[in-house]
Amino acid sequence: MNLQSSFPTSTGARQRAKYRRLRRSELPIGTVELARFLIGKSLVHDLDSGRRSGRVVETEAYLQGDAAAHVYRGLTPRNRSLFLERGHAYVYFCYGCWFMLNVSGEKEGVGGGVLLRALEPLESPEALPSDKSRFDLARGPGRLARWMQVDRRHDALDLCGDGPLWLAADVRPPGTLGESVRIGITRDAHRVLRFYERGNPFVSGSKRLRE
Repeated sequence: MNLQSSFPTSTGARQRAKYRRLRRSELPIGTVELARFLIGKSLVHDLDSGRRSGRVVETEAYLQGDAAAHVYRGLTPRNRSLFLERGHAYVYFCYGCWFMLNVSGEKEGVGGGVLLRALEPLESPEALPSDKSRFDLARGPGRLARWMQVDRRHDALDLCGDGPLWLAADVRPPGTLGESVRIGITRDAHRVLRFYERGNPFVSGSKRLRE
């Protein structure tokens, strides 16, 4: 991968980037289908300091009947955003230090969500690193939310609406889709519900899980 082409660093380059907001009608109904669909799409956050954006290169699906999912025991005050119509944000705090960003994936009233696990950074208000440290800016769901400046204030936000945090169409076609078991779970760990862009160095996990 050509790092320079992946990361515009000048203000002019950032201003040339254009995104189209995804319409809800474009999102497939179904958490697994949405997890696949989001690979190659963009996540955009319009901040007071400028725009921050990245390509989604890794996702995991969590659905009803899945012991690893937050919806496993039904609707609660904490997970209610996962029961909103597909395309809404579900943000939760994990391990006492990380926020995690998910996208609801079903019809309203049905629980399910897609965890965004990694982004390939595209734009940032500040200059992006020119060395290998850029690979770790948004690799892993905790780093992703931190770099995108997402926290509980964004829970239940409509990512297909006019808000500052939104989903956009792909800026270039995605590469070959890879599939694997999910990372870092113990329940229903055998299920192949992780999807990623093969060979992309911004994908998390071991080298075996990126090939």
